Amino acid sequence: MNKLKLQNQVCFPVYALAKEIVNRYRPLLQEFDLTYPQYLVMLVLWENGSQSVSDIGEKLYLDSGTLTPLLKRLEQKGIINRSRSERDERSVVISLTRVGEQLQQKAKNIPDKMVDTLSISKEELLLLKKSIDQVLANLK
Repeated sequence: MNKLKLQNQVCFPVYALAKEIVNRYRPLLQEFDLTYPQYLVMLVLWENGSQSVSDIGEKLYLDSGTLTPLLKRLEQKGIINRSRSERDERSVVISLTRVGEQLQQKAKNIPDKMVDTLSISKEELLLLKKSIDQVLANLK
């Protein structure tokens, strides 16, 4: 087996699938004026409530240099608030505004719409997710 053939690489189908999934999210998120990375931040906040920038970055595998401009744009849209932590001035806490909280209800059908676009059974999709989660856990 030629290890340098594109078709023999594990990384390529993972990359191509990730790119395709993000492209399919684009029209679903357009009505909410959210990019895919912004949507991921919203998922973290909807699930966990207020979070420090570093906590969000850890959950999303993003560094603060990538996350900060994204958070500034969400703040400009009136979806989140950024404030200094009362416990540690060096830490910035991200919280949802009323608009951000209301967006959760409006966005609740996005996951089901995404599954419908993938032409794969929910069982197969869960198996794929489980495999990817395992690889990510092994890398940490």
